[in-house]
Amino acid sequence: MDLSEFKKDQSKNVILMSDVPLSTKTEPCMLGIDEAGRGPVLGPMVYGAAYCPISQLDNLKAKGVADSKTLTEDKRENLFSLIDEASEMMGWILEIHSPNFISNSMLRRSKYNLNALSHDSAIGLINKALELGVSIAEVYVDTVGPPEKYQDKLSALFPDIKITVAKKADSLYPIVSAASICAKVARDNALKSWKFSEGETFENAEYGSGYPNDPLTKKFLSNNIDPVFGFPQFVRFSWSTAEKILENNAAKIEWEEVDDEDTPKKKSQSQSMLKFMKPDTTKKNEAPKSHYFFSQRNLYQTIEI
Repeated sequence: MDLSEFKKDQSKNVILMSDVPLSTKTEPCMLGIDEAGRGPVLGPMVYGAAYCPISQLDNLKAKGVADSKTLTEDKRENLFSLIDEASEMMGWILEIHSPNFISNSMLRRSKYNLNALSHDSAIGLINKALELGVSIAEVYVDTVGPPEKYQDKLSALFPDIKITVAKKADSLYPIVSAASICAKVARDNALKSWKFSEGETFENAEYGSGYPNDPLTKKFLSNNIDPVFGFPQFVRFSWSTAEKILENNAAKIEWEEVDDEDTPKKKSQSQSMLKFMKPDTTKKNEAPKSHYFFSQRNLYQTIEI
């Protein structure tokens, strides 16, 4: 699986897809949706969609697809290769949600929770398949939240498509199993090949599966916390596991209350942030080295006019 597009900037979401088989444009198709990486504190979450003509159901079953969680890594890789090579009958679409995006979504003032994100991703995958010309007649989705409400939501958005939302759909419907395998293989490969933009310090670190109860993951979090900037972007800051470590080990910060714009501030209460960003005048010929936190966000030192 080629993840080069995601690796260009792992702080952003990316959509990857196979070629669209001609048969999926001319025959009624079924489409399955599932995710991988919803629970981990490390790495991306991947939403996957797989689709093929309904007439190819027996051929899909013959490939031996199953819930990705019940398969070994080698078996998942082999099955993904079979799915990817069946380009005359099958196609797939993946949306990779970066850990940075997940954290920012869940921590922003108007919170965008994981259920809403998951629903929107599934809706986006269906729309993307339709845009590509896939003739979708049936959609099967592994549920997030109450399946009845989720199914009603999707049915209202796609009234011409038969929608089925169910618990453990990845073990009930082969097309969802195929989507589950695609998503899991992408997630595993992204995790194994993660490039830390924060520096070489993390490159050889062992971080395990990324799940909060994994000893290697816990050790990675405890050993790689910056007291000011927290964790590298590989970590989902919004997870309670990460939050607890930050509370216990990061520098304590007291935020001042923000006054209304119409309320005049006393001079002593409104020190410019620029005061703390002035260069060291003892090294006039040497530019100050910026922390990766600032360089990643294109924040540069300035002067007060």
